Amino acid sequence: MVRDSERIARIHRTLKAHKLDALVCSLPSNVRLTSGYWPVIGNAIAVATRDGIVAVLAPHDETEFATSGWADVLRFFSSGSLHRITNAVDAVRPHIAELFSSAGLPPTARVGIEGASFDPSVYAAGFSYGASLPALLSCALPQLEVVDATDVLAHLRSTLTSREIASVREACAIARSAFEYTAQQVHVGMREYELADILRTRLRVPDRSRADGFVYCMSGPNGGQAHASFQRSTGRAVAEGELLLLHCNSCCAGMWTDITRTFSLGSPPRQIRARLDAIFRARHDAIDAVSAGVSASAVDLAARTALTRAGFESEFRHPAGHGVGFAAIDHNAVPRLHPHSSDVLETGMVFNVEPALYEPGAFGIRHCDMVAVGPDGAELLTGFQQSPEDLLLPVQ
Repeated sequence: MVRDSERIARIHRTLKAHKLDALVCSLPSNVRLTSGYWPVIGNAIAVATRDGIVAVLAPHDETEFATSGWADVLRFFSSGSLHRITNAVDAVRPHIAELFSSAGLPPTARVGIEGASFDPSVYAAGFSYGASLPALLSCALPQLEVVDATDVLAHLRSTLTSREIASVREACAIARSAFEYTAQQVHVGMREYELADILRTRLRVPDRSRADGFVYCMSGPNGGQAHASFQRSTGRAVAEGELLLLHCNSCCAGMWTDITRTFSLGSPPRQIRARLDAIFRARHDAIDAVSAGVSASAVDLAARTALTRAGFESEFRHPAGHGVGFAAIDHNAVPRLHPHSSDVLETGMVFNVEPALYEPGAFGIRHCDMVAVGPDGAELLTGFQQSPEDLLLPVQ
């Protein structure tokens, strides 16, 4: 991967402003942020210094991925051995001091580390250093000053570079192809998990950088729970006249999307069509409100006002959106499109806009687009299936 000089410059400015010598990261999304390398398991460590040097300590198993980033210093460790039982902390401990030295950091450096954070799952099992990271650093470098840099990292993640946005665009393009293909396959009697599997399969594009994603489908009354803290596809068969809420988080080169389309299998009842029309008015008004310098709460208000005018305010049960990019679903990722958000939109911010209406046990409707703040307002990254008519599927 070509060095992202824009990201390196932002890290430099941020570290200087907070009087930090370096950031030390282990969460895969933060390692991706600082080094361009997107870890699989989560036991890699990245150090990004104020001088613009990036050093990475990665497991040998991930050499292919680690070397595709822009780290100036690459060190590797063995995460397992037949000679003794070990763990990740013990495996990396002998390499920490040398990693810092190679990055040009003194033993008395002041470094920021990550705190609790959402991070997308990229494998069946993952590792997190968590609370052991500061102890690991202090053991290797007793004079090191370690401070919580959670807010610093959140700020860095809130605006994407042109290259990072390009990866999000690519992930959106993959999702578009997957949604358009899947819409042609829907027929009465299909199971929710069958539809989800079709969409998920189309997210895996061999010639794209680790393209993949997560998908769920919730149909009919199940869709009424699509606002819950987690969602799942079931074996429920879809029927004529029902809504199919189909959601995906596609990823490419370590950058994520958050996209939902709600299809109607055949013509929907009048009351459902009224809600579909209201959601698209809310979507239009919210995206139209996006511009650098605008408060994130104003975008939420634009969507909420449209749904209130239509008489559906009580059915809009969550905020209008959140930051997306280094994570797929983190409702605290800046900018937070929330009625009480203090966030202000900046050029380079990428987020979803997701007006939705839910009635538990009856229906769920959500239209979730990806948007980037550009110099001239909103750049719609998911310009497909953009009207109720586009989501009406023939009965097969």
